[in-house]
Amino acid sequence: MPKMKTNRGAAKRFRRTAKGKIRCDRPFHSHILTKKSRKRKRRLRKNDILNPALTRLVRKMLPGS
Repeated sequence: MPKMKTNRGAAKRFRRTAKGKIRCDRPFHSHILTKKSRKRKRRLRKNDILNPALTRLVRKMLPGS
């Protein structure tokens, strides 16, 4: 049986934590930042944990990690 391939787009966006949860960057922090409040931009800097429904899909895309 051939090796399972990692989805390269997912590999660049998601990382697995030590406990097996999927970590990702928050969206809406790349441009058009002038209209967003300082507090909102500060919160967007932090990483987010993916919700359980999407975690199953992302784990299939990242078989090696």
